[in-house]
Parts: sequence; structure tokens; C-alpha cells
Amino acid sequence: MRVQPLFVAAAVLLWGASTRPADTGAADAPLQKPVRVVLTGDSTVTDHAGWGLAFAKRLAPPATCFNGSRSGNSSRSFYNNGSWKKALAEKPTHILMQFGHNDQPGKGPERETDPATSYREFLGKYVDEARAAGAVPILVTSVVRRNRNAEGKIESTLTPWAEAAMAVGKEKNVPVVDLHGRSLELLNRIGPEASAKFDPIHPKLPGQFDRTHLNQAGAAAMAELVVDELKRVLPESKEWFRAE
Repeated sequence: MRVQPLFVAAAVLLWGASTRPADTGAADAPLQKPVRVVLTGDSTVTDHAGWGLAFAKRLAPPATCFNGSRSGNSSRSFYNNGSWKKALAEKPTHILMQFGHNDQPGKGPERETDPATSYREFLGKYVDEARAAGAVPILVTSVVRRNRNAEGKIESTLTPWAEAAMAVGKEKNVPVVDLHGRSLELLNRIGPEASAKFDPIHPKLPGQFDRTHLNQAGAAAMAELVVDELKRVLPESKEWFRAE
């Protein structure tokens, strides 16, 4: 009995269709894992006086952000007053940690740390506990204050704490966003007049400007440095952000 060519062709087509994976319509669009970024730190990271909100606005779904930073906190007080536990309770996939401003001398024993010893110890605790909670820890060096010397250059008193954070990052193999170095470079490059546009009115000294905290323009500029550095030290983060 002779099999008709048309019958054979039809059979081949049917067999091919039955063995081909179903077309879901998403073959060329791999699913993205949800990203939950949690920010921790002092007032220079908060939504109202720091770069936190401007950073969150740069994220694109499915990346989300929770800002757990608290004004007046140091690496010591943030850990001891329960703020760190609250940050971990947000179930971050990634957690950014920027301390230093309130770790400095004159802030009181409940906040102060030594960059050579206790500051490193607290950062180490944050790193270890973030990892234990399933999050990727990312250290951020302190954004500089905009105080200038007689030559018009930024004078930072935060360098020892920034260097300590870099050392902990190297020791524990943790990404470090060097906001201290990047903000120092930017502010010295643009000069006093341009950087003065980042200064909010001082909340306690009428008629004077605050050179520690950030207005909207300053927050946007510092957040962009964080985003740029984060993409460099954690390449996977390039997928988190909206196009500029």
C-alpha cells in the first residue's frame, strides 16, 4: 500500500507540534527576581535630610526600597536601640549600611565608636547578621560634610571611619560604595558656589545653612553617586534602576 505524500507531511507537522514546548509568550523575557533594598544609617541617609528618597526614586520594579535609617544614630546606637532588628524584619535581599557621622567624638558614649576598633566591630556584626538573614550586605562610606578650608577645599573629619569601612569590606569580602571618596571628589571639583546649592536652611540656626544634611538638589546628586558606585561594585544592580 502506498502512503500518500500529503499524509506523511501532515503527520510530520503534527509530531513536531506535539513535541515543541508550549509558547508562553515570555520566552525572550526572563523573569526577574524581586529585589528588596533596605537602607540603614543616620540622618544623611533619611528621606527628609539625606539621599535615601532620591535613591529610592531611581529604582524600577520589581526592585523596592525601605528606608530604615534614623536621625542621630551611629553604628553603635542603631544596633543597640533595636533599629537594626527592625531593618532585618523587612526581609531585605540587599541592605546598605552608612554610618560615621554620629560615631565621632563628642556624640556621647552611647553613640561614639573608635574607627580602629569598635566601629569595625559593629560593621562586622551588621555584615554577619545580614548574611545570616539571607541578605547581601553593602557598606557605604559616609557622605562628607561641606565644610571648606581657607583654600576652598573640603576638609573631612570622617576619613578614619571611611577607611575603616573600606577595611571591613576587604576583610569580609563585602561590596563597598565609597560615597565619602566620591562626594569629596565631586564637591571639590564643582567648587563652593555650586555645592552651596546642596545646603538646606539650618533647622536650628535661622539665616544659616546646613552643610551636613541635604536639600532636594543635594540628595539627588549624592544618590546618583551611590547608584553609580553600586553598579560598579555590584554589577547585578545595574538591572535595578530606571534609565536616567
